[in-house]
Amino acid sequence: MSRDIELIGLRQNNLKDVSLRLPKERLTVFTGVSGSGKSSIAFGTIAVESQRQLGETFSAFVRHRLPKHERPKAERMANLTAAVVVDQKPVGGGARSTVGTMTEVHALLRVLFSRRGEPSAGPATAYSFNDPQGMCPECDGLGRKVELDLGKLIDEDRSLDEGALALLPIGSAAWQIYARSGLFDPAKPLREFTPRERELLLYGSGFKVKRGKYDNTYEGVALRFQRLYLKRAREQVDEEARPYVTERTCPACGGARLNAAALASTIGGRNLADYCAMEVTSLIEVLEGLDDPVAEAAVETLRRIDAVGLGYLSLDRETPTLSGGEAQRLKTVRNLGSSLTGMTYIFDEPSTGLHPRDVHRLGDLLLELRDKGNTVLVVEHDRDLIALADHVVDMGPGAGTAGGRVVYEGPVSGLAAGDTLTGRMLRRARGLKERVRRPSGRLTVADASAHNLKNVTVRLPLGVLTAVTGVAGSGKSTLVRKELVEQHPETILIDQSPIAASSRSTPATYLDAMDPLRRMFAEAHGVPAGLFSFNSAGACPACKGRGEITTDLAFMDPVTRVCDACGGSRYNAEALSYRLAGRTIADVLAMTAEEAAELFGLPGVARLVELGLGYLTLGQPLSTLSGGERQRLKLAHRLRERGRVYVFDEPTTGLHPADVDTLLALLDRLVDAGNTVIVVEHDLDVVKHADWVIDMGPEAGRLGGEVMFEGTPAELRSASTYTAKYLVRSLDSGRLGRP
Repeated sequence: MSRDIELIGLRQNNLKDVSLRLPKERLTVFTGVSGSGKSSIAFGTIAVESQRQLGETFSAFVRHRLPKHERPKAERMANLTAAVVVDQKPVGGGARSTVGTMTEVHALLRVLFSRRGEPSAGPATAYSFNDPQGMCPECDGLGRKVELDLGKLIDEDRSLDEGALALLPIGSAAWQIYARSGLFDPAKPLREFTPRERELLLYGSGFKVKRGKYDNTYEGVALRFQRLYLKRAREQVDEEARPYVTERTCPACGGARLNAAALASTIGGRNLADYCAMEVTSLIEVLEGLDDPVAEAAVETLRRIDAVGLGYLSLDRETPTLSGGEAQRLKTVRNLGSSLTGMTYIFDEPSTGLHPRDVHRLGDLLLELRDKGNTVLVVEHDRDLIALADHVVDMGPGAGTAGGRVVYEGPVSGLAAGDTLTGRMLRRARGLKERVRRPSGRLTVADASAHNLKNVTVRLPLGVLTAVTGVAGSGKSTLVRKELVEQHPETILIDQSPIAASSRSTPATYLDAMDPLRRMFAEAHGVPAGLFSFNSAGACPACKGRGEITTDLAFMDPVTRVCDACGGSRYNAEALSYRLAGRTIADVLAMTAEEAAELFGLPGVARLVELGLGYLTLGQPLSTLSGGERQRLKLAHRLRERGRVYVFDEPTTGLHPADVDTLLALLDRLVDAGNTVIVVEHDLDVVKHADWVIDMGPEAGRLGGEVMFEGTPAELRSASTYTAKYLVRSLDSGRLGRP
């Protein structure tokens, strides 16, 4: 009986009848350009089918509450095992989720304190900031207080008729309760209100007022704001309300989140909040000295966190503040300690956010998972992780409709020697740029001391391409994303935050190209523009503008089919009766960006072609795009201004080396057009191509935060930093494998 995973006739997304045999208990790496079909095999097919079949083993009651997966498009799949997916989705969790809670180390420390803390606060829950027994009663365990700033919510110099109340548009129903209730003179500036009138306006309650023919319960402006924006979402204030609040450390717990009893309990003179505020590397040393089995269990997890290059983190760090690479590595850590065998672990670009030094550590952990008897599947572009593979599947030859085929399958040596695009990229050893640009001036970031930065002052060159490098946690992002942007607000920051990816979002909607397109059709035929929106008047009545109909079969797998009424176009018959340049609105959305750029002057579409995304259709759902495609789509949306300072946070995330070439060409055009480009990057091809390099270090966390080098890439070769070491190695050989 074969031990291989058998995949026959895969047709998910752009896959073109792909058939594969993947060896079990081996490390298989999927390579190929972004959008070539790697994720469609690993995640869209193997992971989905494994989770779907596993779900069928549960009772109908449980299945009804589990996520429902539709069977992937494939003729046959055999010998699958239970899959654990480590993808690039944000970890979320809000303000109550921390590194400690996510990795479950905090739970172990709570048990430790419940047994050894003096004086004891009680059971483990008495040390939890997410439990009423342990949380600070003043801030409900959040560590901070969010309060209304009345000076920002009301304008004392204006009257109600002049818009004195922020968030309440003049004429709105809520505004009328105050301005048309007869309680106040709507023409009198708020500064002239009597103390009684002011108290009534802000905090009055318990009675009704007339608003035209309606009776409304009166609620003061301040009380209304607190109910709508503060009490409903204590953990995260709505963006709409954020300008009108102030945030400060909780005065009761000092930001520690715990109540007085929990904070009074100590081990070795430190309370639980002290433990959680320490860097992982320091906490390991403290726990190792306790000689306690619970402490030993915590140390085991902490060592894995350190092993993936995150030893600089503290357990009280909120998960929403983590970078994409940090969050993904923490998700990896959660699985590395598992004693399960015979599983299939599927990783989506685990090298994201890692310096070349730390990639080696990650590789060791992946091999450890494999050696426990698991099958490890990795979607990856990093050459050092590709070199570790027992088996490689290279997808291509291109992206989108030009991809979806297996162009190579076998050992790494065969890929490196082959004639596929990936093989050629792996053999290539890029050298330093021959001539670097001369700066037109300098942009100073002075006395930067946020997080681990040690009072850093740097003068960033203008009019050139600058790469900011250093190991993860060395202070790169803090220097550029925080200090530079705060000191120079005119800077345009393009980070790794995810873009909306629903089935109704498309490249055309994301690039704001749909409104001008609808206007073109409307003006050509004298009809309302809403007729050409599949979210409005133009929607197919059968599928409500979705293009497909999904039948929910309760606890059974859902069934999705193309809408018969509109043929998947999303539009009704009237909308499809109008044409522009011989094409219906559905025809235009089915065009590739490259085709549309030639025919219509739509915003951002030509930029898609520049970024190597000319194959995307304007109406393709964003939910079907790969991570690399989404990152470049974000660039196409933001790169519209000239004479500006652009900051990119790891723009090569999810990009094949060939796509990195396209990105570098775009960055060159930006600089040549008069812009300044600053890139936080680990990719050595970007470092080699830069005009100027700022290398942070020497290590991460408290051992980092210093500028180790400033100069050209050629000068970096002589420096004694980790980046310099790996740059020299890359220039000398360009080979696969470890130094």
